[in-house]
Amino acid sequence: MTLTVMADIIQAMNREQLDKIRQVFFTCNRKELMGLLNELLYTMEAEELLPPDHLISRNYDTAQANPEIHTLPGNLRDARDAIFPYFWGTDGWFSKLHLENVKGPANYASLVGAIACLLKNPNLCVDTYSQRSNELEVKAITSLANLIFYHTQQPWGVFTMGGTISNLYGGRVGLEKVIPGAMQKGMQSERPAGVVSEAAHYSNRTVAGWLGMGTEQLYTVATDNSCAMRIDALARRLDELYSDGQKVAFVIATFGSTDAFGVDDIGDIRQLIEDKARQYDMPIPQLHVDAAVGWVLCFFHEYDTRNNPLELEPDVLADVEQAKRKAGTLRYADSITIDFHKMGWGHYPSSAFIVNRRDDLQCLFRDVEQIPYFSEAQYRRDPALFTLECSRPAIGPYSVMAALNGIGLVGYQILIAHGMELARYTRQRLSELDYCKVLNDRCTGTHAVWWVLPKGRNAGDIIKKMESGDISAGDAQRYFTEVKHQFDKRTAVRKPERDALLSYTTSMGYYPRGLALPAWKAVFFNPHTDHRVVDDIITSIEEL
Repeated sequence: MTLTVMADIIQAMNREQLDKIRQVFFTCNRKELMGLLNELLYTMEAEELLPPDHLISRNYDTAQANPEIHTLPGNLRDARDAIFPYFWGTDGWFSKLHLENVKGPANYASLVGAIACLLKNPNLCVDTYSQRSNELEVKAITSLANLIFYHTQQPWGVFTMGGTISNLYGGRVGLEKVIPGAMQKGMQSERPAGVVSEAAHYSNRTVAGWLGMGTEQLYTVATDNSCAMRIDALARRLDELYSDGQKVAFVIATFGSTDAFGVDDIGDIRQLIEDKARQYDMPIPQLHVDAAVGWVLCFFHEYDTRNNPLELEPDVLADVEQAKRKAGTLRYADSITIDFHKMGWGHYPSSAFIVNRRDDLQCLFRDVEQIPYFSEAQYRRDPALFTLECSRPAIGPYSVMAALNGIGLVGYQILIAHGMELARYTRQRLSELDYCKVLNDRCTGTHAVWWVLPKGRNAGDIIKKMESGDISAGDAQRYFTEVKHQFDKRTAVRKPERDALLSYTTSMGYYPRGLALPAWKAVFFNPHTDHRVVDDIITSIEEL
């Protein structure tokens, strides 16, 4: 056999293999894909019948020790087999007993959007790579902006990979506002500061570090017993910083804290930061709002509390009226973070950074010359000119628009009111037990945080003594230990088929006399959760 003949044979074999790869992996085989999808759906449905415990123990050492990759091309079932054990071992949070944190099951309207996105796989950085998906992002951002800021004039924004990155965008805009040119020249000799509340999410410290300000330049402000930033404490903090010659780049307010659903008064904060900036002849800080959790209160903007079309109970209706008032203050924000994958029940990642005024994004701009392979980028449509990422998935806008229009405004009102009603019911039931104390009874939202002490203690009296300073730090710590012991005891004896999964926080966002209060926590994000689940929580506490 000549070398030429051998070469022809090898080339033919290579073409055959290439054709097979094209056929298997780059040609839509609807029947096979639907079959595999059905297998995954059947698996998920089977898992939903199980209690929400860890299904399979994890072994990270084994995973690291066996990073196998198949040598030869296979088929889609090989792909299925590679991920299936991990799919089976991952909880979808569909059980009504999941109350641990700000996470719920993703809704199926969002799934329709996410699948549509994955089929096309657009990159939202430039119109060239996304076409009408880029247009969909503009539509989704504008829809959310009108909901949040309640009909603003020139909003804009982008979907990001998470709430931390959205907060990073807000901090970055503020930094550029108070130190013009910092994007190019750095901060030079300036010492910019950021301000948050004691109930703010820990990601804000990450933001300060990653912006190069340094985590020590992020200052906290005390909260009241509704976990809201104290305006008097903010005034004192701004006086200290400005008197020291520091420029305040941003104040990040919290609208729905992760543990207690504390909400800052955005209107009062806006007035104060403008007054203090004028007083000290300083640039006005960026007022960014971390509303990753609490943005959903905006669904009640136009709820008719007088006629009450959903026939909400009086106590829940009062909460809705308060939610409307609080949501109305968001129009004073410069920018905002929302997480649609939380109480929008969308798919990850569907966080968004939204500015009230489009011109603020100029603080993030880069020249087209700096992105030569995106040379076609245009300001009016291509986020590549100001985004942190060069590759941005489109699941956010697809998930958001599918869910918003599938579930609808009234549908979201029903879902959120359901969570608020269960949180209120939980707080009411707990208040009947002397040895329990609800810690966020002045908060509006879907969360309950509380203490459980041994029977015979009066938890309410103990909290009052902490607030008045009549309990030493040592005695307080002993009570904290008892709260944790009771939580661990319930966890150890919990009946998986009956008792909800709760979580524990070492600090719920309120610091009486400087003491960080630990707490049990339940978050009512799951639409399947009902009053029976709450009654069983109370029973499990009484049985301790």
